[in-house]
Amino acid sequence: MDDHTPSAPHLTDSERIDRLRLIRSDNVGPRTFASLLRHFGSARAALERLPDLARRGGASGPARICSEDDARGELAAGRKIGLALVAPGEIGYPPRLATLDDAPPLLGVRGAPEVMMQPMIAIVGSRNASGAGLKFAGQIARDLGEAGFVVISGLARGIDQAAHRATVASGTVAVLAGGHDRIYPPEHEDLLAALLEQGGAISEMPLGHVPRARDFPRRNRLISGASLGVVVVEAAHRSGSLITARMAAEQGREVFAVPGSPLDPRAAGTNDLIKQGATLTTEASDVINAVAPIMERPVAFEVREPDGEPLDFDAGLSERKRIIDLLGPSPISLDDLIRMSDASPAIVRSVLLELELAGRLERHGGGLVSLV
Repeated sequence: MDDHTPSAPHLTDSERIDRLRLIRSDNVGPRTFASLLRHFGSARAALERLPDLARRGGASGPARICSEDDARGELAAGRKIGLALVAPGEIGYPPRLATLDDAPPLLGVRGAPEVMMQPMIAIVGSRNASGAGLKFAGQIARDLGEAGFVVISGLARGIDQAAHRATVASGTVAVLAGGHDRIYPPEHEDLLAALLEQGGAISEMPLGHVPRARDFPRRNRLISGASLGVVVVEAAHRSGSLITARMAAEQGREVFAVPGSPLDPRAAGTNDLIKQGATLTTEASDVINAVAPIMERPVAFEVREPDGEPLDFDAGLSERKRIIDLLGPSPISLDDLIRMSDASPAIVRSVLLELELAGRLERHGGGLVSLV
């Protein structure tokens, strides 16, 4: 049982360095990276245009572009700890994660690369879990491992660590919010070392990056994106696990929720998920039966770069000003910008990309954008 798809051509050393330089440059995220690569054809060509695009977007000064020496240094430092930076389509990059619009252009992978290619089920939940919740998380994780699935989670306290510990022998994958050398929480360094023997760890962050609050939702999208579905075991209202469940639904993944006592606030979020249509889950077979039809369909990852939406950087000054004037601190949708500006979608997207590279644009959920 695996999630293998035809792999993309292996990147050359120079291509890997160019892509690493591009994604590590200021104001370049996964979506911006993909737009630049589609439009300019290569990371090297995009790097050459970054200063001009940021200037056109109104940058107050030159944006930092990752140097070749820094990129080579990151690759060398990674190799010392057994870390590989892999691109979508290469062995070690979870196939389902590669299908996301905001998939990391390069993913830091440690452990057994073949494990990353297996079908994954995410198990997440409360950090302040009950004894019953911890016991159930361990049991369902073991059962899923015995059925051939790899359990993926976030290495957090509570439910995450219970799921990882139960599947060290069968293979489990930890998704890190920081760099591979900045483990959080620190007391799980031993757990991470143990699971790397038969499993693995992934992160999109550079070495040395200490996780911040805003990094955990970014990590959560990788947990759900790499999996067939997400099992939520105990989650209070406003829990980070509910963010993972929401992202899973947006990504087209299955959402499973373990019911709990109405008197326990740690079950309030999971009980609400069931009301909203999540699959009520009391045993591993509930998960296995639900994902079986999905596994029969091949993972739709194209070897070539996806076509995506075109860009057009030939907007005149008046047209660019009209688009920017419509932006402000209140989020607005791309469709409204296109309609109100009477500009082509390609030109609006190009102006937004210039603003983003200049550090002046913030992207929100649901395709909304605002000026910062």
